[in-house]
Amino acid sequence: MASVVMKNMEPQRRVYIALPKKCMTVLAKKCKLDHGLFIKDLSTYINEGDLQAYFQQWGSITACTIKKTPQDSDSKSASALGFVMFSSEEEADKADWAGHHYIGGMDVEVKRVVSLKMDEPEGSEG
Repeated sequence: MASVVMKNMEPQRRVYIALPKKCMTVLAKKCKLDHGLFIKDLSTYINEGDLQAYFQQWGSITACTIKKTPQDSDSKSASALGFVMFSSEEEADKADWAGHHYIGGMDVEVKRVVSLKMDEPEGSEG
């Protein structure tokens, strides 16, 4: 009896991991990593282009997404979360170490993150 191998057709979801720098170094020895930032408390009026324009002063942006968060009953305003990936670890470090970030008229919280490199879909280029 022959067995059939089925490929999982669901799109992969990226997982962002915040770790101390020394742990990122250890993980990088075992896995290929993308390096970036997680941005909390963004204004809901900020779009991906705005976020990318702000962070490109520290390097080349390879990915940038924003997710709107539901408004809490305790909160007076809604906010959004941003994710920015850089082309290198050094660029992500520079953006993180730049200090206080003020984007779109709001103080935001920035955390350094890594993510496992995603496999390129078959037939895609670069």
